[in-house]
Amino acid sequence: MLPDMRLLVLGVLGLSAGGVIAAGIFAFLAVIGVFPRLIGKTKTRNHILLYETCIVVGGVIGNLIDVYEFPIPMGMVLGTIVLLLFGLGAGIFVGCLVMSLAETLDALPVLSRRIHLAVGLQYIILSVAFGKMLGSFAFFWYGIGSS
Repeated sequence: MLPDMRLLVLGVLGLSAGGVIAAGIFAFLAVIGVFPRLIGKTKTRNHILLYETCIVVGGVIGNLIDVYEFPIPMGMVLGTIVLLLFGLGAGIFVGCLVMSLAETLDALPVLSRRIHLAVGLQYIILSVAFGKMLGSFAFFWYGIGSS
């Protein structure tokens, strides 16, 4: 087999494997109910095609940025604002993912029964999220935990 043919086969296999992994991740997110729950909460069922398009385009752009690592010149102020907005969006997504997974596994009713909690579960969830936010802030701002 020619060296160029080996690279072509390797490229096709790599892209195929990546596509299968991405499809599995998106299927997992759909099965645990992240996307349907967000659509239901925002009452935007008539924009499902837009949701699908944004999910696919976001995945493709994220992969391109990750693979090719091209710099995006923005300057200090605009770069900080974009980074803050991205961090906020990623945090909201991770929170929705965790809550969807917890609802799928019925973890919250089990927790409330085990600790005999009748009211106030939302405050416990909020305090855990706030603690996570403060820990992340301390880690990134002060470098706590980094060597």
